[in-house]
Amino acid sequence: MPTYEYECDACSHRFEELQTMTEEPLKKCPKCKKAKLRRLFGTGAGVIFKGSGFYQTDYRSESYKSAAQADQQGAKAASEKPATTGTSDTGSSGTSSAPAQGGAKSPKSGS
Repeated sequence: MPTYEYECDACSHRFEELQTMTEEPLKKCPKCKKAKLRRLFGTGAGVIFKGSGFYQTDYRSESYKSAAQADQQGAKAASEKPATTGTSDTGSSGTSSAPAQGGAKSPKSGS
């Protein structure tokens, strides 16, 4: 809740009041009880964040934003290129782990 500063035009009494933003401004001075109270401009606008919910990094600089965008574009360009693994799909590389065709058994089978 913001703190608003008030001043009475009748007795010049100044004080601060903790109020919600939706509350109506006070009209009656607590010291002289006259309806000459006014809320001063420029006060109550500051919001103080307390706790661990807000960090300086929540508000990134322009240089950080442009570097992050360049990284995203680089990652996108890299993902659009076809991946090459060095092996072909025909199995002619000789490193296939699939069993040989033709029903031949391996010599380790024991039969």
